[in-house]
Amino acid sequence: MRRAVILAVVTALGAGLLAGCAKDSDEPAGSSSKAGGGGGGKGTTTLTVGVFGAFGLKEAGLYDEYMKLNKNIVIKQTSIERNENYYPQLLTHLGSGSGLADIQAVEVNNIAEITATQAGKLVDLGRTDGVQKDAFLPWKLAQATTKDGRTIALGTDIGPQGICYRKDLFAKAGLPTDREAVGRLWAGDWNKYLDAGKQFKANAPKGTAFVDSASGVMAAITGSNENRFYDKDGKVVYKTNPSVKQAWDIAAAFATEGLTGRLQQFTPAWDQGYANGTFATVSCPAWMLGYIQDKAGAPGKDKWDVAAAPKPSNWGGSFLTVPEAGKNKAEAAKLAAWLTAPEQQAKLFAERGSFPSAKAAYSLPAVSGAKHAYFGGAPIGRIFSKAAEGVPVQIIGPKDLIIAQNLADIGMLQVDQKGRSSKEGWNAAVKAIDNALDQ
Repeated sequence: MRRAVILAVVTALGAGLLAGCAKDSDEPAGSSSKAGGGGGGKGTTTLTVGVFGAFGLKEAGLYDEYMKLNKNIVIKQTSIERNENYYPQLLTHLGSGSGLADIQAVEVNNIAEITATQAGKLVDLGRTDGVQKDAFLPWKLAQATTKDGRTIALGTDIGPQGICYRKDLFAKAGLPTDREAVGRLWAGDWNKYLDAGKQFKANAPKGTAFVDSASGVMAAITGSNENRFYDKDGKVVYKTNPSVKQAWDIAAAFATEGLTGRLQQFTPAWDQGYANGTFATVSCPAWMLGYIQDKAGAPGKDKWDVAAAPKPSNWGGSFLTVPEAGKNKAEAAKLAAWLTAPEQQAKLFAERGSFPSAKAAYSLPAVSGAKHAYFGGAPIGRIFSKAAEGVPVQIIGPKDLIIAQNLADIGMLQVDQKGRSSKEGWNAAVKAIDNALDQ
């Protein structure tokens, strides 16, 4: 979802408009550069990289830089626009051992299934020269590490979350506007976020809501919990998991208390809500900043700001893998290690707004000193680094995305938009999930 959404939005650091719809390409990345190596001529090795959406590595110039440093390497990238089309093809190619790129990207919602079922078909990148496991956030590394200790993927980026808020609407509602003071309103407890919403509603400007959607709140809360939809043994436990029940109940309370704009995220109506300033807060990972800047436009500049979320939470992120069936495994592993090294992750953040999964990047100036002019000069490097370091090591199951989507779009949406009771919404979601998992 995240990759599809950011195809045409302004990046978090205002580095310009992202590429439009990513298209399959057989041309070498950076082929217009004289340092690109020509096109796989004599004495060169061509490495192929398969990704989904506007992944950012090519757009940030990292392929060009690598080819300048390694004159014998030519890099070609192919991209399929949407992950729901890309991922089934990847599984098919892994199953047959053919049709694979030298490096294949994997979205975070698919990494558990890949790690559990495809590990034997992927190179153990933890043994690759140049890979420093301790440079990564422990929870990110754990997501792609098998029970026997093989690291079959290296993290590129993550989605640590803050709460983006409208200072002008907060001021009119009598709430503080300074980002530190705002963060203290709900520090440590998602129920305090609900309480802040009730305070806002008491004096809210006409036609405004405290938060965009109940589903967005639910996703943020579940993203802050170690245990969500599966237990450590791989059993589906969302129906009885107290942390999921808490996320559902708090989000449903936002809806029933009339604190939401009753919007569905990533729809035209949601975009219009940004443009018209009809809601005061939204749970936003680092990559969301560019989306808000694009949709709220010039009128929203300096009106939006960023505060810490009640608890550290994550939404999004991807990985790079090297298939065992590849013809250039050693060189591909070397490239994957370089692309995910802290220095390159810092460059990707500076150019594309993709927040590093390598904690060693957080002390680099491009990250530690990063501020966002559109959001009142918010120190986004510091805010999101702190959030990233606090995210728990989460248990991710193979069908996490199916469960999350049905809880949001089948269940909570009915509570938020159609006035169904919390119990009715929950039962509808459970029925849809059971049907989907039985297929």
